[in-house]
Amino acid sequence: MRPRHRQGMIRPKISTMPRPQTEAATYLDIYKLVNEKKRLQQELGILEERRGRIHDRIEEITAEIANLEVTAHQLRDRDDAQASNPTPDTPRPSTPVTSDNFNTLYLEY
Repeated sequence: MRPRHRQGMIRPKISTMPRPQTEAATYLDIYKLVNEKKRLQQELGILEERRGRIHDRIEEITAEIANLEVTAHQLRDRDDAQASNPTPDTPRPSTPVTSDNFNTLYLEY
């Protein structure tokens, strides 16, 4: 079983065989580091784009929540106004509902 590394630390790749200290080996190390730097910069750019998209979505959700809260308050106020001034079309809540008020229909299929 391999030991677990901390999530935040990016470990460098290690060669299994040490190379002799030559100019070519040094340039190879430089090349590897440049490639790793490019890869990490590209990954960072992708993460920043994703962070921007997430931030934009959070702003959209916040605006939508605010709009829905305003709509809910308006509907509650309208319902309260209708409850205090009932129209003849709306049934009164104090009227008991009995089974005599319903027409029964039987369907066979």
